[in-house]
Amino acid sequence: MRAPIGHFDKATPAPDCLDELTAPVANAVREWTGSVPADRIVYVDTEPEWADTAVFLEHYGKELLDRSANCVVVAGKRGGETTLAACLVLSGTRADVNGVVRRQLGARKASFAPMEVATGETGMEYGGITPIGLPVGWPVLVDSAVVDLPYVLVGSGRRRGKLLVPGKAFAELANAVVLEGLGV
Repeated sequence: MRAPIGHFDKATPAPDCLDELTAPVANAVREWTGSVPADRIVYVDTEPEWADTAVFLEHYGKELLDRSANCVVVAGKRGGETTLAACLVLSGTRADVNGVVRRQLGARKASFAPMEVATGETGMEYGGITPIGLPVGWPVLVDSAVVDLPYVLVGSGRRRGKLLVPGKAFAELANAVVLEGLGV
């Protein structure tokens, strides 16, 4: 199979390579519902040491910058309560944590979750967190620019490998909220 975007040596429909994914991501692909068929989610094999965006683009092509997104875990706090959520924004932007995210979560303060919380709660590797397979009940805040893309490159749950996902699929994830201006 040829990858729908980018130039990768190996591209496989995600349902055909569940063993390459972390358990939460594999389960989400296995139980996939929505208007986008699961076999349109494509796994591409990539080197784990090149997982971070800047290095990844150096090796796999700078043209992917406008077609890739980062998923970050944030913690919103109000009183003694903490709400964990995920934000999906284009790689050339950053999540507006202190503005859009804080207001959307109804928090007095919002910040990036510590690495050990992000990986411990998601069951995914740092540098590979994806919105597919997040814990049930988490808000998934998605920048509208991500949803508009035919395909988006995101993490696979591990530092090795990425997923290529039709943008509109992110709007259909459980607890997804599409927001204008989430990525600034």
